[in-house]
Amino acid sequence: MRIAADGTWHYMGSPINRSALVKLFSTVLRKDPERYVLVTPVERVGITVEDVPFLAVEMAVEGEGESRHIAFRTNVDDLVQVGPEHPLRFEQDADGGVKPYVKVRGELWARVTRSLALDLIALGEEKSAEGANTFGVMIGGTFFPIAPASELGAL
Repeated sequence: MRIAADGTWHYMGSPINRSALVKLFSTVLRKDPERYVLVTPVERVGITVEDVPFLAVEMAVEGEGESRHIAFRTNVDDLVQVGPEHPLRFEQDADGGVKPYVKVRGELWARVTRSLALDLIALGEEKSAEGANTFGVMIGGTFFPIAPASELGAL
């Protein structure tokens, strides 16, 4: 089995088109230190994941500044509210752009889709942290850094 970077699940080279089956598989997906696995009562099967197993496909924003709350729905209908248990992380892609991720459960993450990433970054602000100006987004009293302010033009 394989989960493509676009969130499509594949079995023996063919996409799994039944969303109910994908949702079922997603509930038994785990991340071991060395690989992703599907864990059932009778077996543990390795699965290839090209980026991360899920996509954040819907975003809800309430409030502003330190009282802002953001929740995401994934492509397998997990609902997560950004906070200490479900933090955001930002990585740079091959072209130098920003790829945001939200932790779903355990060591399983969802990549925020491009359109939502643009909406999320639009909520960003510049803050001074540890002597350097950093661009990031404030959610629930926690500042999630996106990039040093000096690199904003490159993003």
